[in-house]
Amino acid sequence: MGQPVCPVCASNEALHHADASDEEYYTSPDVFHYLRCSECGVVFIDPMPTDRLTEIYPPNYYSFDSTVVHSPTFRIKDRLDQRFFAKLLRSIPGSELAALDVGGGVGWTLDTLRRADARVTSTTVVDLDPEAGKEATNRGHAYYCTRFEDFQPDRRFDFIVLFNIIEHVADPRAVLEQVGELLAPGGLAVIKTPNMDSLDARIFRTRNWGGFHCPRHWVLFDAPTFRALVDQCGLRVRDARYTQGAPFWTTSVMYALRRRGWIEASRDRPIPRHPLYQFLNASFAAFDMVRGVLFRTSQMFFVLEAARSLTQPEASEGQPG
Repeated sequence: MGQPVCPVCASNEALHHADASDEEYYTSPDVFHYLRCSECGVVFIDPMPTDRLTEIYPPNYYSFDSTVVHSPTFRIKDRLDQRFFAKLLRSIPGSELAALDVGGGVGWTLDTLRRADARVTSTTVVDLDPEAGKEATNRGHAYYCTRFEDFQPDRRFDFIVLFNIIEHVADPRAVLEQVGELLAPGGLAVIKTPNMDSLDARIFRTRNWGGFHCPRHWVLFDAPTFRALVDQCGLRVRDARYTQGAPFWTTSVMYALRRRGWIEASRDRPIPRHPLYQFLNASFAAFDMVRGVLFRTSQMFFVLEAARSLTQPEASEGQPG
């Protein structure tokens, strides 16, 4: 194993942050090491399991599960997302809008975007799951099975969505630079990613915090470290806010319950498929929504635009960063 190198700033100065294992899907018995860069402050897994994707993303991984859309939690989330998107889309000019979802699977989020604004007439998914393409196409979306960094479309996009994606990639800088290249004038990009500076991240840091989503989350930020990277990639933060991080609370607590022998989970029935999961998710979502008025929660939303076309002031005091 060579000397660790920060995937954001390339510094080779890093300190041990935490150890974690896959108690969610049980894809590997290995212990994975998370380091905090002494230069830029991001937390990253070392070594990155870049050659183990088919192993660490099993067939029963939650984003491959079409039954998720029928759950009460998903329906509530979908309604909230629709309102959120509608407000953002109203600020983008044009009679027709093109939207891109990076890591969008079969296109659930693009479906929500089309319901939010009838001007969204062109929708595209970029994803690494070859099985998702047929359903995405049936839903009316163009589908490209490739890394986002390698995606070379013949157009730009008015709205780009990256929900819980940038923490899964080996080179977040390359992803953000690609966003800047593909964003149309006046367009917006929306990124959601975990927040390392949160209550649950501190409580469960040495007890396999659910936000590590180990070993699938490779690079983790707090608001200042993410803003710093955005500024280096030809983009600007138009708005930023914290949002509920219920899945991280839920998995963290369920890991602890399993270790005590109070619940059972296995590779065949991983944590997200346990009957207790949805109940705890709803409970922690309510908890985060209440305390999120005053405190930092473990998920962050960032609305980005090209630096050359900044039209709105940055986030007000009390928002991320």
